Amino acid sequence: MSFLEISGLRKAFGDFLAVEHLDLQVEKGEFVSLLGPSGCGKTTTLQMIAGFLAPSKGDIRVNGHSILAQKPEKRGMGIVFQSYALFPHMTVAENVRFGLEMRGIKQSDCQLRVAETLEMVRLQGLDARYPRELSGGQRQRVAIARALAIRPAVLLLDEPMSNLDAKLRSEMHIELRAIQRQLGITTILVTHDQTEAMTMSDRIAVMHGGKIVQYDEPYAAYERPVSAFASNFLGKTNILSGQVSAQDGSTCMVQLQSLVVQVPCQGATLKSHVDVYIRPEKIRLAPHAEGRLTGRVITRLFLGDHWVLEVDTAHGPMRVSVPNIGKLTVQEGEDIGLTWADTDIRVLNKEQPHGH
Repeated sequence: MSFLEISGLRKAFGDFLAVEHLDLQVEKGEFVSLLGPSGCGKTTTLQMIAGFLAPSKGDIRVNGHSILAQKPEKRGMGIVFQSYALFPHMTVAENVRFGLEMRGIKQSDCQLRVAETLEMVRLQGLDARYPRELSGGQRQRVAIARALAIRPAVLLLDEPMSNLDAKLRSEMHIELRAIQRQLGITTILVTHDQTEAMTMSDRIAVMHGGKIVQYDEPYAAYERPVSAFASNFLGKTNILSGQVSAQDGSTCMVQLQSLVVQVPCQGATLKSHVDVYIRPEKIRLAPHAEGRLTGRVITRLFLGDHWVLEVDTAHGPMRVSVPNIGKLTVQEGEDIGLTWADTDIRVLNKEQPHGH
């Protein structure tokens, strides 16, 4: 039995089905991200766990007990909102103490808990300041401290990093993950940022159209996507269309115009039309005459830790990611070869409804 179990969860708003038969199991102390685009049902799911929305159908259990009949404040959930929702008229310490006082915890214990929690999020010495006197990152830490102070059974995070700049966001990923591990709090994060989900999570639930289309550890979800949607949403990918020309057990030969690749069949059958997927970082540059594919560099972008090339080929544009281990000598307008290992390719049957 998992610590947090969601079964058959459904939420309809009139004729619109926001969440459709959603099942999810989260172990105690696990960090799980609900990842997907706007409108996929991830925030609606979080609000049902928190108790702000009643499900149309289904059940939510914590430690084996249904919580549907419990009011939000009785569910033992710590919540960090996108807007932080701090009380502007209260100091940092008063904001963090608020949830403890609502639970009737005595004053001396409150003070100790507030001090411990502010130290945990590196805000000691700022307890007398008001939210308006804090930076965005500090306000976010106060919101996290307020949620953690009550020592929740489950921590719910609703896109809490979206208002931070990129550098601060990546720092908070590391900090929040370290705090979560230290306390062992079961955590659900809602995000549309795949880097955020992969950085912080034990498992990722990729959502699309009100359903979970893949639930996996970050590496497995990225390397072995089960649908076109999952492949495209979890990072960049190149797509080549072809047809299965031969099959030997679980291995298929796929004809991509003049190019033949050998891939795990993954449900593809002889003569079926398939899409072949390869990540930009799996492609290596080769001399023009030695490439499995040849093409001309149309665009070259430098992004600090890597270069991105857009290469025009007979199969259409291909994106290539090259790690920055020195100056890249390939120039725009240059003809080059592209190569890769067949083990880096993924295939999906075109007849499969993508994303479902």
